[in-house]
Amino acid sequence: MKRVLLLATTTGYQIRSFGEAAGKLGIRLVFASDRCDQLEDPWWDQAIPIRFHDEAASVQAVVDAFGAAPPDGILAVGDRPVTLAARLHDAFGLPGNPVRSAQASRNKLETRRALSAAGLLVPFFRALPLSVDSREASLEIAYPAVVKPLALSGSRGVIRVDSTCGFVAAFERLRTLMNQLDVRAERDPAHDTVLVESFIPGKEFAVEGVMSAGALRVFAIFDKPDPLDGPFFEETIYVTPSREPDDVQERISAEVSAATAVLGLRHGPIHAECRVNDQGVFVLEVAARPIGGLCSRALSFVSPNGSRASLEDVLLRHAIGEDIAACEREPGASGVMMIPIPHRGIYKGVEGEEGARAVRGVTDLRVTAKPDITLVPLPEGRSYLGFIFARGEDPRDVERSLRLAHGRLRFNIEKEIGLVT
Repeated sequence: MKRVLLLATTTGYQIRSFGEAAGKLGIRLVFASDRCDQLEDPWWDQAIPIRFHDEAASVQAVVDAFGAAPPDGILAVGDRPVTLAARLHDAFGLPGNPVRSAQASRNKLETRRALSAAGLLVPFFRALPLSVDSREASLEIAYPAVVKPLALSGSRGVIRVDSTCGFVAAFERLRTLMNQLDVRAERDPAHDTVLVESFIPGKEFAVEGVMSAGALRVFAIFDKPDPLDGPFFEETIYVTPSREPDDVQERISAEVSAATAVLGLRHGPIHAECRVNDQGVFVLEVAARPIGGLCSRALSFVSPNGSRASLEDVLLRHAIGEDIAACEREPGASGVMMIPIPHRGIYKGVEGEEGARAVRGVTDLRVTAKPDITLVPLPEGRSYLGFIFARGEDPRDVERSLRLAHGRLRFNIEKEIGLVT
């Protein structure tokens, strides 16, 4: 039985999807995640306990766990594990990304510097220490601008600013976020720096693909039909295939491919984000991991034997060295809505699920929020209420189904009760 090492944080929707895919393919998954090494298998998954902030010790722990029988492949789920995955590819002699390239891919400042040096389109940018005097810094910024952390994902902490007063307020808000315990617990030096860049108008797209020996194969280009103009940048709907003209799609694929080459990425899944306007294609980021959350379920493939395959199926096959050239995305259109959090509060439940599921084209609805948790919207938040999936003949039909289903849901979110001291 082939074995694939899956590196992930202790939370993540995709873990179960990979488990289901591995079961179908007869592949054994071996987990490594950042959890307590003093408890006896607290999640009952026999995972190797590691620490993403201590990569040297984590590499040794994984190598020791495998002994003389290394894994047949390695996959990273989420942004934090990608650098460790690169080190482990080296340690086991498996095809993967260079460590320096993996590091650059998850640091927005390093990505901007590399793409700019290569002559690719990037916004004007500058780095500021988190400790900077925001009032003084605000006088040196051209507006509109965007402030963002270097190494948080999912648009967390990303804020558009249009004036000096707006900059000061946004920077202080970001400073508070970056000093939260969950952020500081990552022990990432990148969290001490803020990226400020000019706002890029235009349409935004996501690109999903895989690298093989330095060559990028694009699986899908997702349109993001909701405008992402700020002040926050909460992503909601992804729909594929893109409705853009062929020449625009070709330019998107070409620029993302050029960006992967500039960063030096060589092997494994790729998720990229870009903006397109009259100036051209601005590649915002190229992550060396698959699309996050449950969003991968918006993609399905036809495998060589004619059966339906998930993105996780395809990536597992690629990880163990199988030829996936014959795996093609299923015909037709598909999409996902990441259900946004409308406001902060205590989540109590949802009504209208049956009506939402009954919408023509809707294939699944997953409410992932748990009752009685505190919901936090962007820019401080890092999750969604859930996911809606739809399929159809045309991307417009899919978008319509997603919006209609969302409109039938009623979420009960109560105000928090303040403490009196």
